[in-house]
Amino acid sequence: MIEFVDTTPDVNVHPAEYQRLLGYPRDWVMEGRPGELAQWARAWYAQNGRPWVYARQAESLEFDGSAVRIEGIPFTGVRLRETLRSAAAHSVILAAVGAGPEIEQEAQRLWQGEKPDEYFFLEVLGSAVVEHLTTMTGARLCAWAEVQGMAVLPHDSPGYPAWDIREQAPLLDLLQRTSRLPGTIDVLDSGALRPKKSLLAVFGLTRDTGRLRRLTELIPCQSCSFHPCQYRRAPYQRGSAVSYSVNPKALRKWAAERLSLETREDGSIDALFRFEGTTCTNMGRPLEFHYQVKLAPEAEGYAIREQRCVPAPADTGHTFMCAYLDGREQLMSAIANEKPLLGRRLSEVMSWQRQAGAAGCYCDPGSREHKWGLVFETIHYALAQRAGGS
Repeated sequence: MIEFVDTTPDVNVHPAEYQRLLGYPRDWVMEGRPGELAQWARAWYAQNGRPWVYARQAESLEFDGSAVRIEGIPFTGVRLRETLRSAAAHSVILAAVGAGPEIEQEAQRLWQGEKPDEYFFLEVLGSAVVEHLTTMTGARLCAWAEVQGMAVLPHDSPGYPAWDIREQAPLLDLLQRTSRLPGTIDVLDSGALRPKKSLLAVFGLTRDTGRLRRLTELIPCQSCSFHPCQYRRAPYQRGSAVSYSVNPKALRKWAAERLSLETREDGSIDALFRFEGTTCTNMGRPLEFHYQVKLAPEAEGYAIREQRCVPAPADTGHTFMCAYLDGREQLMSAIANEKPLLGRRLSEVMSWQRQAGAAGCYCDPGSREHKWGLVFETIHYALAQRAGGS
């Protein structure tokens, strides 16, 4: 069992992470006024900040239907449950980190004193410190787990996707059950924390390290910016840009107007994409096809479990396609049987080398493959936006 308290943790936020949170491009050189403000904020916090970290291993972990019970307390985070189950987790580590109330108080004073630039740089630094403390906590736990023949899973927190923020209160009670935290945290009625530059987290713990090599999305390294870590299993990927083959403006429009997403209780997702096109002959008759896709939960990498393409219930335009007129059964059978990427993760659409075919009809295999690519990229984009991705 592991438990530790640290009231003088490292708060040397990596420049790239601070710059990312400030909203500057990755390759931007912060000089002049921005560079001065960044240096000033770091200097102020180094002198006045009171960061802290606390973590302890829970005494028990149980799976109870749709809930996870930690020391008897139920938590209903869908992604948390699926991640722990997928990795065969046998225990969890509870953690709390805080940048201290001083940085929020000073930021508020600056805002009231009409110093918005100083306010912004200090406010963002507080968020960067919390992220850094969480990262360093994960790195410290990884080092301990490695020696024990175990592995630590990516952390999850109330308020993250698929975990109700109102469960902050029972998680805080659980953290304080055996020890007093080195910093003060309160949970507001909304579920938000005070001070706001704080975080409560749960890290899964598993002995089945071989399974993690097969389920790489469960490795925290990909979201861990602790570059010198000797236990890194995968490269750091946070902040890397997603390169779609479609203009993001088009993806945004299609995600809003043509796509419907429904999350099931088990975390799986049902997606419906409505494609509208025209035939290439017969004066360009309008047609509409529905793409139905069922995805596994996020913890399983949004694997594509089912996919189906059929004409919309009221559509008649597809009957005017030249390939339909030449061989109805052959065309409709081809459309029904083509299931590219079935069983693979949704993210693989980004590296899928598919044919180019922008025709609105379904006569040509390349055109049908092109449309599946549009569907998968739109779903990927929508899920990334919902999760706050880039």
